[in-house]
Amino acid sequence: MKKRSERFLFILYLAGYLILAVPMALYQPHVDTISAVPVSPPDEYFRMLIPQYICQHGTLPTGLEEEVRITGCGFSYGLYNTLPYIIQGWFMRLISLFTDSQLALLYAARFVNIVFGGIMAVFVYLLGKRLFTDRRFGWLFCVAVTYLPENLFVHTYVNTDSCCMLATAMILYALVWGYQEQFNVKNCICLAVGIILCALSYYNAYGYILSAILLFIAYYIRKENGRWQFRYKTMFSYGAFISVLVLIGAGWWFVRAYFVLDGDILGLKTKEQLALLYALPETSPLYTYQARGISLFQMLSENKFFQCLYDSFIAGYGSLSIRGNYWTYFSYKLLFGAGIAGGLWHLGCFLIKKERKLNGKALFFHLNMVLCMVLPLIILIRYAYTMNYQHQGRYLLPALIPIMYYTVRGIQALSHAKFGKKQLPPVLVNIGVAFALFIAAGSAFYMVFIRSLPVYHTVGMWLTY
Repeated sequence: MKKRSERFLFILYLAGYLILAVPMALYQPHVDTISAVPVSPPDEYFRMLIPQYICQHGTLPTGLEEEVRITGCGFSYGLYNTLPYIIQGWFMRLISLFTDSQLALLYAARFVNIVFGGIMAVFVYLLGKRLFTDRRFGWLFCVAVTYLPENLFVHTYVNTDSCCMLATAMILYALVWGYQEQFNVKNCICLAVGIILCALSYYNAYGYILSAILLFIAYYIRKENGRWQFRYKTMFSYGAFISVLVLIGAGWWFVRAYFVLDGDILGLKTKEQLALLYALPETSPLYTYQARGISLFQMLSENKFFQCLYDSFIAGYGSLSIRGNYWTYFSYKLLFGAGIAGGLWHLGCFLIKKERKLNGKALFFHLNMVLCMVLPLIILIRYAYTMNYQHQGRYLLPALIPIMYYTVRGIQALSHAKFGKKQLPPVLVNIGVAFALFIAAGSAFYMVFIRSLPVYHTVGMWLTY
């Protein structure tokens, strides 16, 4: 009976994702956001130039071609890691055998990211099963991650963020699987694929690759019979297996970049050079906060930097032009606040215990998860200061899974809190979990069907190429 119920909830969970994602992918306008009403997805018009080039020519652009250059900015998304664009481009090429409709080709490219999001939802579900034995909180974790409005949004238009989010889920699932049981061929393949997708999609998530390496090595360091031992032979055998897969799957891109871009394997130097040559004055590297002599503190204190980050991390559709209402953002503050309160309560209970058993591996694992949460913020602030990146919450999405894990774990700890000698009644815990689920799922449905689709129907689908 439990298995049947779990299967039904899983189908409902995936169906809900598709009900939300598919209409967004079908009705979002596709237009140059620099010259038109900013309701289309951020930079999709210029991102789409890369899979479109692959579809038309059957080859990868170098990023130096004028036809893939971003108007006003001078550089191209072809300089960055382009695995998602490659998949989108070849799927468009397949669809082009049956139709020359530009709208069909756009939908083909967006469909790839819907699939990425669906696979991510499956890995989040599998991860939730391993992290939470209490299925109420396991499902809350799944819904909180998959249905976060901004996470849902990045799976509905052409970008590399969607693939990156799938990569973070795969890496974390493989690591938790390995730590709970042991590393074997299956979870090593999962880990390698996650690292490949991460390496070829989004620099902001590279902290996961570093953490994966550190946690994999740390797993083989253990204390036995009062002595520390390093099982380096087993570590090197599986480590070599993972490394070979990653080198085959991702190494080719960086070798190619080395020869095509004169040794600039990340494309960042070439990007800056192109921007200096072709960018408009307001988007030139000479117009950054750093170049103008504005302090980092001044940048962070103006234009509600962190408030904008928080709001757009929760929900900022279009080019940050479609937002939720006050309750959308306040309800998540309640959710995070409950998680923080529960986490602090749990930490306090641990600290006042006379006999505390500290698990070194667990502590190291959590420190790495903190690293995965903090690094995207540090990278964002650096880019905003030195490269004029906008303070958009979607750049912080690689930190989503650890954030939601600790939030839900804190809420779970709060449900076990004792008031005097009594715990919260089970009915109150169920009501609290149901309320949290309503916040997580309800916000997504509200953003899609109440805030966004009516705007899209009014604007219409604009194709400008």
